[in-house]
Amino acid sequence: MSEQLIQTLNTEFREKETVEVMRGLASRFEGSIVFTTSFGIEDQVVTDMIFRNDLPVKVITLDTGRLFEETYKVYNRTIEKYGKPIYAYYPDRETLEKFVSEKGPNSFYESVENRKMCCHIRKVEPLGRALKGMSCWITGIRASQSNNRGNMDFFEWDGGFSVVKYNPLLKWSLDDCREHVKTNHVPYNVLHDRGFVSIGCAPCTRAIQPGEDFRAGRWWWENNSKKECGLHSH
Repeated sequence: MSEQLIQTLNTEFREKETVEVMRGLASRFEGSIVFTTSFGIEDQVVTDMIFRNDLPVKVITLDTGRLFEETYKVYNRTIEKYGKPIYAYYPDRETLEKFVSEKGPNSFYESVENRKMCCHIRKVEPLGRALKGMSCWITGIRASQSNNRGNMDFFEWDGGFSVVKYNPLLKWSLDDCREHVKTNHVPYNVLHDRGFVSIGCAPCTRAIQPGEDFRAGRWWWENNSKKECGLHSH
């Protein structure tokens, strides 16, 4: 059933404009459609489309507790600009306390296993709660962000969370996103002006140098791992 639904959606909406697609999805999945933002430039584009067009899509964010101060600033500026809520989901307190007490606050530098466990506690589990009861999940994924995302489609079935996943910016370039932000006066994270192209938790993100891979600034100490946190691994 899920494969048939995905095929239908990819056929039905492939030639339509992004806002029109999201409006159609909001009607089809009324009350059970959500967009997740981490306040990077891609997510700000989608947030602008949702809020500016008054689309009935719930916008949520995963506050890991270790975000950049600049990220919180763009979070606040976005709420002020659009006057609409962005719902925050946090890590489970007891699980996080146990992990940090046993492993230490920066254990993610010590092994890929520790890093993925930290990502799971701070991101994946809260996302699971945010998607509970939802039918459609909108993302800010672009295909050119990593090799792992190059073969994705606009609509996919996420088996881990049992939701339809819609990737409206899949074919957008970074310059497309920059142009949208500039034209529509969308708040954006100033770290993008300092060489940060992909912005996550502060201890795990750095600026990239000219010529470096797009994902080089994420978990830069891991040379051989697939640079993903687990949110889009299903």
